[in-house]
Amino acid sequence: METISWNEHKKEMLKDAKLRKELEKIEPEFELARQIIGLRIKNKMSQTDLAKKANTRQPVISRIESGNANPRLQTIEKIGKALGKKVSLRLT
Repeated sequence: METISWNEHKKEMLKDAKLRKELEKIEPEFELARQIIGLRIKNKMSQTDLAKKANTRQPVISRIESGNANPRLQTIEKIGKALGKKVSLRLT
């Protein structure tokens, strides 16, 4: 059995226009999750630490970081503030 790298596999999968379109739809959620995870780790915070500082609960942070949430802008702003960041949105 031939072994291929994740990047090679991903490149092959993205040739499927339908799959690519679906991934593009959810990309903003995963970008937000990547940013929150990165900032939380950079600040040496656990999900619980971040939740306390943002006045929310750890499961909320977990769902956002896993891409399984549809958080309100107010929640994202509280998390941003807890991470020392300002939230900005843009339409493209």
